[in-house]
Amino acid sequence: MDVTRAWRLKSGLAAAGVAAVVVVSACGSTSSTGLAVKKTTATFAELPGSQPNYIFPLAALQYFSVANLSQFQYLMYRPLYWFGDNGQVQLNTSLSLADPPVYSADGKSVTITLKGWKWSDGTQITARDIQFWQNMVTANKENWAGYSPGEYPDNVLSTTINPTNPLQITFNLSQAYGSYFFTYNELSQITPLPQHVWDKESATGAVGDYDETPAGAQAVFKYLDSESKSISTYNTNPLWQVVSGPWKLKSMDTAGNISMVPNPGYGGPIKPTLTQFNEVPFTKDTAEFDQLKAATSVTNTTIDWGYIPDADVLQKGTLSNIYNFSVWAGWQITYFPENFTNPTSGPIFSQLYFRQAMQDLVDQNTFISKAFFGYGYPTYGPVPTKPSSNFVDSFEKSNPYPYDPSKAVALLQANGWTVNAGGVSTCTSPGTGSGQCGAGVPMGAKAQFNLQYVSGTPALDQEMAQFKTDYAQAGIAINLSTAPFDTVIGNATPCKSGQACTWDMEFWGGGWIYAPDYEPTGDELWSCTGSGASVAYAGSDSGGYCDPQAESDILATETSSNVQAMYTYEDYLAKNLPVIWMPVNYAQLNMINKDLKGTQPLDPLLQIYPENWRWS
Repeated sequence: MDVTRAWRLKSGLAAAGVAAVVVVSACGSTSSTGLAVKKTTATFAELPGSQPNYIFPLAALQYFSVANLSQFQYLMYRPLYWFGDNGQVQLNTSLSLADPPVYSADGKSVTITLKGWKWSDGTQITARDIQFWQNMVTANKENWAGYSPGEYPDNVLSTTINPTNPLQITFNLSQAYGSYFFTYNELSQITPLPQHVWDKESATGAVGDYDETPAGAQAVFKYLDSESKSISTYNTNPLWQVVSGPWKLKSMDTAGNISMVPNPGYGGPIKPTLTQFNEVPFTKDTAEFDQLKAATSVTNTTIDWGYIPDADVLQKGTLSNIYNFSVWAGWQITYFPENFTNPTSGPIFSQLYFRQAMQDLVDQNTFISKAFFGYGYPTYGPVPTKPSSNFVDSFEKSNPYPYDPSKAVALLQANGWTVNAGGVSTCTSPGTGSGQCGAGVPMGAKAQFNLQYVSGTPALDQEMAQFKTDYAQAGIAINLSTAPFDTVIGNATPCKSGQACTWDMEFWGGGWIYAPDYEPTGDELWSCTGSGASVAYAGSDSGGYCDPQAESDILATETSSNVQAMYTYEDYLAKNLPVIWMPVNYAQLNMINKDLKGTQPLDPLLQIYPENWRWS
């Protein structure tokens, strides 16, 4: 899932899957000082320029973000299986809508039994609601960010609802899968949808079983997608009033101001005690920090869970009488994609030596110390290094491409480029032979690229300015521009035939949090099938990277019970550079009202649980 500065992320940890892994995040507790608090509502600050803007759970890439899913949709529409348990990346059986999945002995089918919870209108959540999701995602997979060709939903051949138990459904699979992988990365992506309300093709049409044909499911998707893009109607649209989660939408505007109230029919174990939960938007982190500083006591705050900008972190002590400071580490990596499908720059990015030169120019340690004031850590490959797990091996942690401008220059010179430090390097020896620029790179091709990044964060401005300076040492000229988060991730999609496509690099300020693909196999990021004009990319493969060895290694992680398959995959991508690895800026430097309880431990999947929050 795409992240801003952070997010773009299985019970029984079965014998057929990878060995059980527990990923632990830092836990803590808050203490209260001062008088008794009479507040009954709480307010959460959205990150700059990343307000929620899509409510329908079957989201395309431009809407597939922490802001939309983890911190908005999931509060109202619970996934079939909930991941995140006491600060760990693992299946939470108590918050899941269903009992743990049961796999057949041959690993080719899995049976799911719902717990019998209800929608907010009193209708029971049944297997038909799971089947509705399945039919919808199958017919509209090209519009879903979670789609990887050949994987979910392609690997589900059919579904069968138990004729004597409407709460039970069996998925018949295309092959045997490790149950750990299939639970953590495939079943994890399912969100039951209220079929009795949403299975319609227009606002005035009757509810039916349209999803049972591909054409009907596509018509239903077209309608729901259109309604989800109409943010100004969320408050009154009856579609969005039937929910399965602990919260219901009370109001929302196009700026990102959101108010939710408790769903009294929620079937989960913990019911909200707050009377209202609010989210508020900001265009700049400095504006949010001004509101934190304006608070005069724990009872007089306009923001109860906010954040302190990196540039102002040394001031955290001045607010310690009102807010507790904590570091929020996500189950994430940070990177930005190059556009391999751009007809001009794509052939240059397709040369491994050029990507190696680009990575050699990334001074991650300096970015962390100067832009993030030490609140960050490097990314060297596709598997998160925090929270700690046995998924990451020593090679990835060793930094295969340490900062080395002279090596970058030498790589370019050895492969047909005339380097013009401080200017623009050019290809002066085109061709595919030794010492030449490589396939598709013409004579005179320029190492000059546009990089658009998310606006509103001074620390990111500083990081990108230094990035531009560092790249200039090898004559790689970077033209910087900024745009809102939604614009940046909306632009970062592979070019399609006949489509105008000009973007070179897009940086939304983060990379990917492994949700809802919790095992970090990369199947949603860099899996692909086919070649040339017929290639099909993973739903979140922003740059159109496609490599046969990477694909083979990804597939091995899905079926092997040996963690060595993960090591082989991550080591190859750490070296092959499907993206430019960038340092992880902690997801958030939290400032949480000292009297707001129930916020700890922090979820490394960047999910929030306002139903747990209470005032002391």
